[in-house]
Amino acid sequence: MDMNDSVKRASEMATELRHELHLHPELPWCEVETTKKVAAKLAELGVPVIKMGFKGTQCGLIAEIKGAKPGPVLMVRADIDALPVTENEDLPYRSQCDGVMHACGHDAHTAVLTGVAQVLKEHQDEICGSVRLLFQPAEEAGPGSGAPAVVADGALEGVDAIIGEHVQSMQEAGTIGWKKGPFMASADTWDIVIHGKGGHGSRPHSSVNPMLCAAALVHALTAIVPQETNALYPTVVGIGAIKAGEARNVIPDTCTMCGTVRCSNMDERAAMPGRFERIVKGTAAAWNCTADLNYQMVYPVTVNDDDLTQWVLDVTKAEGLGDRLVEREFAMGSEDFSYYGEKVPAAYINLGMGTDAPHHSPGFHVDDAVIELGVKLMSALALDYGKSHPKA
Repeated sequence: MDMNDSVKRASEMATELRHELHLHPELPWCEVETTKKVAAKLAELGVPVIKMGFKGTQCGLIAEIKGAKPGPVLMVRADIDALPVTENEDLPYRSQCDGVMHACGHDAHTAVLTGVAQVLKEHQDEICGSVRLLFQPAEEAGPGSGAPAVVADGALEGVDAIIGEHVQSMQEAGTIGWKKGPFMASADTWDIVIHGKGGHGSRPHSSVNPMLCAAALVHALTAIVPQETNALYPTVVGIGAIKAGEARNVIPDTCTMCGTVRCSNMDERAAMPGRFERIVKGTAAAWNCTADLNYQMVYPVTVNDDDLTQWVLDVTKAEGLGDRLVEREFAMGSEDFSYYGEKVPAAYINLGMGTDAPHHSPGFHVDDAVIELGVKLMSALALDYGKSHPKA
């Protein structure tokens, strides 16, 4: 069976599926119907589902296609969740769920992987080893994201490597973004509660204003990057919110602050909680306050394995797509795909769409042309892995 014909048919099916998923998006850990739709499509294709649901839910699944010849196990991952965003695009398949939309392209990822399943099923006798298709829930869930739950459920047992892709609106249409080594930043969160002593605004000397401590912390925390981190490794300390008080003539008892930290280097990331603890406690004491710090490690740095990434490049060129390869810069965004790379060799790539609206915005939209590119490339990689990586 001709590979190009298989890709074309699978891409047409996948595009229709994407539109259906876009109509009915589901938030992290709520993707029950999405999972059912994918499972039903896989059943039509004759692709067996070997695991349904993660973390005690019915969200997400793993399917497996075994080849005719022995070999390694490659996992291909797609995320399936949507975001709490209200869509403003006038599309025939505009989201029908108020306040929820696929504002990051996960509907495209799900559709591409389903298309890959169709291609692989039609070319099953060419597979050496097996290919596991992971439809992962809750990538956008932050501290409760899906990848750690997938790992905890033992889904990587027996897996030799994992690959994934993400559509990119701001990358030139039709290009394939790649990078060896660190690819995307870690993303961690912090919350601070500053305790002072409330009172009347006319008597500040008999009160302890926690907002003054917060003001000092704005400078002290944002000074971590230029003063304490290695300038060779991009780092961001972000302050997202400061909240205190309700009246203009009342000094509040407490003030809260929260934000994020993004690092490109794991050593810098590991040092951050200690830096925060020292600065927060010291600054609070200097302003006669006390402070509680909750620093939570969320997403590690996403790191692409050098050898696996080189294999991706080699296959891409062999497929006649070499002119589309674009080495991309390190990105300060984050991905829970990073958890897989801590366990097995991993490679993550971007598929450019050239659309103007950024991810997570109400105007974000997927160019359907990216579906065929994704199906073609990911299918080629899945079919090649076992041949290129024979097991002893």
